[in-house]
Amino acid sequence: MSVTLSATLAANEEIERRRRAGERVLHLAFGEAGLPVHPALRERLAAASGLNGYGPVAGAPALREAAAGYWSRRGLPTDPGLVVCGPGSKPLLYGLLLAIGGDIVLPMPSWVSYAAQTELAGARSLLVPTPPGEGGVPDPERVAAAVRHARTQGRDVRSLLVTLPDNPTGTLAGASTIRRIAEVARELDLTIISDEIYRDLVHSPATGFLSPADVAPERTVITSGLSKSLALGGWRIGVARLPSPLLRDRLLAVASEIWSSPAAPVQQAAAYAYTEPPELVERVARSRELHGAVARAVYERFVRAGVRVDEPQGGFYLYPDFTGLELDVASSADLAAHLLDRHGVGVLPGHAFGDDPAALRVRVATSLLYGETTRLRLAALDAPDPLELPWISASLDDLSEALTGLCATRRATRSRVHVPLVTAPATG
Repeated sequence: MSVTLSATLAANEEIERRRRAGERVLHLAFGEAGLPVHPALRERLAAASGLNGYGPVAGAPALREAAAGYWSRRGLPTDPGLVVCGPGSKPLLYGLLLAIGGDIVLPMPSWVSYAAQTELAGARSLLVPTPPGEGGVPDPERVAAAVRHARTQGRDVRSLLVTLPDNPTGTLAGASTIRRIAEVARELDLTIISDEIYRDLVHSPATGFLSPADVAPERTVITSGLSKSLALGGWRIGVARLPSPLLRDRLLAVASEIWSSPAAPVQQAAAYAYTEPPELVERVARSRELHGAVARAVYERFVRAGVRVDEPQGGFYLYPDFTGLELDVASSADLAAHLLDRHGVGVLPGHAFGDDPAALRVRVATSLLYGETTRLRLAALDAPDPLELPWISASLDDLSEALTGLCATRRATRSRVHVPLVTAPATG
């Protein structure tokens, strides 16, 4: 087994080590929401701190009821009996891989843990590229061909995964692509796992959102959590909406042997969050606006530098492509190392997301630009224009300076090559 420390966690630890040593690093490598906990949630957690029993494996009834209401308000009527809660959506995803079994189709690129978890589960990933500008969903026609071929080779492919909106690209697949991937899943009898943890952070309501569960409810699992929309990553709470009692029971069997039940006090706070009281609805809306404003500003800096990148539509990620800029690097790992060592910018290389190592693509996370302290982060959340705040403006300028330096290196490299040798004409 070749699973190593998660690339995101490893990069975060390396950057923090460099910062402690006095290096100045622009941290664009870690996908943490970068905002404080809302006081109402802290109050609920404190009030529930005396709860120390294990509780039901599926999660507290209040939390399952609240999560069912959350999906029902989004047009997906949900039976609380088909909701399973876990200590984060990440363990739920791993539990689903074990419960479903077999190999899984993943979009390429895709979040670093999907393929690693598949390997831990003793299965194999089938990586299928995404359509242009629609990260998070493997190209439906390629999926059909790839799965049929894999099955002729004896592979047992049972599921496919989508991420809406996507990590690492920050884009959102359109409705026609979602409908087609659902059709393919039906044709091939595949379970769809739809990771929708960034759903509430789609930047513009006009963008629209279609879940596979809207069109293929009988075969779609949705996983979600509060780590992104309400910045509760460290609280470790996630929810899953199951399509059938059979899959629910299989997931509960796995859960009973791995995590037993989520932390009881956190479940009580999460149940309150999923009822979507006005103060938390407002917090999510303001967070969404902040994420969108800063992500678009970073996008514009890359565009000005001549780097190809899709405009972000949700969450706080971009996936710039430096291919074709004639940089003196041979892989995405080299590019990430060059940006960190020479320009003080921390990013993740595309190969960590299953991409071609020779493609010069990196994942950029913008959510740690809001400030180093709670006071600064709240100021960013409250600001009419967060881009005018001096610490955010300075970070954007640092990024522009690094990209300018990178381009200058490119120009210098190009000036040293392809120089024709001029000789005097022959005489006589």
